[in-house]
Amino acid sequence: MPRRLMTRALFLAAGLALALAGPARAQSLPDLVTTDALRVCADPGNMPFSERQGDGFENRIAAILADELKVKLRYYWLTQGPGFVRNTLGAGLCDVIVGSAFGTELVQSTNPYYRSTYVLVSRPGTFPGLTGLDDERLKGKPIGVIVGTPPVERMGAVGLVPTMKPYPPYQFDPSRKHQTVSAEIVADVASGKLDAAVLWGPAAGWLAKETNKQAGGLDVVPLLREPDRPPLAYRIAMGVRHGENEWKRVLNTALRKRRAEIEAVLRDYGVPLLDEEESKLLPADAKP
Repeated sequence: MPRRLMTRALFLAAGLALALAGPARAQSLPDLVTTDALRVCADPGNMPFSERQGDGFENRIAAILADELKVKLRYYWLTQGPGFVRNTLGAGLCDVIVGSAFGTELVQSTNPYYRSTYVLVSRPGTFPGLTGLDDERLKGKPIGVIVGTPPVERMGAVGLVPTMKPYPPYQFDPSRKHQTVSAEIVADVASGKLDAAVLWGPAAGWLAKETNKQAGGLDVVPLLREPDRPPLAYRIAMGVRHGENEWKRVLNTALRKRRAEIEAVLRDYGVPLLDEEESKLLPADAKP
């Protein structure tokens, strides 16, 4: 074959390969996954995680991922509660849950993108120097906690149940739909109705920051000395449908590339960030 024709043939082959690359890439994803948009399953009123106006840190992380994937960002909104995964991800109405405990059976997890812990929230000076739930000063005190969360078992083991103040896991009162249960508990600590509360750190960190902007301030103590059972520290990943391995790999790549930006968002919202292996807080200036 003459050299000129051979060169032309190579260019045509290369062009054909580029033309096919996009569709082939899209077709490698599961049928349910939308390839022209990042479809996120989220609660429309669950600050600081997600909110319809996009003010939550999971909203901001979703926007970072959509930018990395070069697609539009779309939401399917449903209030958190029983059946959330089944009626969102499971129904094919969206393709990813931005915040999901790593390893949960309901979804397939991406690589975890942060690790955090439960914390004790109290008014300044109430329990100076406290480092754990076995502190004798906590006994006999009204301490708020959400029913069914891991700290309840630990509080029972150290004798805090008799004066524990349980709160429902979900807000069922329509008149208070804009206030999460965690926000109600933190407000009760700030007002003196409770002496303390044991809450998931990513929620408590932001709520305490918001309270501190108004008046009084609150102390937030990460519970780093508690036993491993029940665990009070968890890795958080994104959740996709079981079997969607290629989609999971796409998200893992995006998470890795934009890790620094995602960590900056978490810090901006006061999320207590833990070392991946040890129960210690990452320094404020830690490099991802």
